[in-house]
Amino acid sequence: MTPEALLDNWSAAWRALGMANADEALCIELQRRHSEPQRHYHTMQHLCECLAWFEQEKELAERPGEVALALWFHDAIYDVHAHDNEARSADWARSAMLERGAAKEAAERVHALVMATRHDAVPEGRDAELLIDIDLSILGAERARFDEYERQVHAEYAFVPDEIRRPRRRAILQRFLEREAIYTTPRMHGLLETQARANLVRSIAAVD
Repeated sequence: MTPEALLDNWSAAWRALGMANADEALCIELQRRHSEPQRHYHTMQHLCECLAWFEQEKELAERPGEVALALWFHDAIYDVHAHDNEARSADWARSAMLERGAAKEAAERVHALVMATRHDAVPEGRDAELLIDIDLSILGAERARFDEYERQVHAEYAFVPDEIRRPRRRAILQRFLEREAIYTTPRMHGLLETQARANLVRSIAAVD
């Protein structure tokens, strides 16, 4: 996405919450965060891919502005040595919304959406289902992009010894493969499910 398209998406999200003036400085700060040197996958590339999917599928959302903001914030804080990135990102999203005058209920829903990207439970509600499908869209990417994604993830965790990193990665991929359905929204399921399963099988075999 171009800088103009990113700003358009950001501004539309705030307008959908009934707020005419989006904070452009915060938008720029989030883009700066996604460009930090420790990131290899959780970068502007991933954010732009997510927002591009959102633009295609946003008619499915009950509250599209909240889904968009959750996407902007879901990897806002990314410390490869930490285990609370989603919680810290969710807290930042909530506080940023409240500081700018958003309704408390909206801020709490966005907080919950960001927390759903921990992928530790089946998403509940149309907005969470859409958000998670978008976040997992990389699993159903065409082969070259999926393979790039795998290299990027391994680069982010290159500090972890192979004998620890590879079994952990295999277990994560296996959990997604064992789901009855990886994608829950009908269109993304139809577009991505088969490719995602093929990618996962191939990747699991590669780390065995």
